[in-house]
Amino acid sequence: MIAFAEVTELLGVAKPKTAIESALHFVDLVEKGLPVKALDRVCVRIAPSDASFKYRIVPKATLARYGSRLNAAQSTRLARIAAIWTLARRVWGSDAEARDFLFRPHQLLEGRRPIDVAIENELGGELVRDLLGRLEYGSAA
Repeated sequence: MIAFAEVTELLGVAKPKTAIESALHFVDLVEKGLPVKALDRVCVRIAPSDASFKYRIVPKATLARYGSRLNAAQSTRLARIAAIWTLARRVWGSDAEARDFLFRPHQLLEGRRPIDVAIENELGGELVRDLLGRLEYGSAA
């Protein structure tokens, strides 16, 4: 389950007077396009020592063409990564341990890193969310 309040806080799109009212409100925000600043916020949190990490989510040339907002597809990818980060953070209890999980090859992902699988597409994101859910609830992962 996505913790919308935590994800929108990470993205920097929830202000005290404009709290996310529902899951559909969150979907609408993403469809309208998230601010480019949200990309920077998420990337600094997930990969603070990798300045080029954001270009894995939105290619550098594409980012250079956009103004202050990402398009719907880029926003969806960013929201997926933010939601997975939030879940990993909740499961592991700290930024460092969440990073370790996301950036370390995992045997149930055929030796691929969860972050790489999650960035690729929504199906990969579901695999990583499922893996984190199994860890959270004590199943074999």
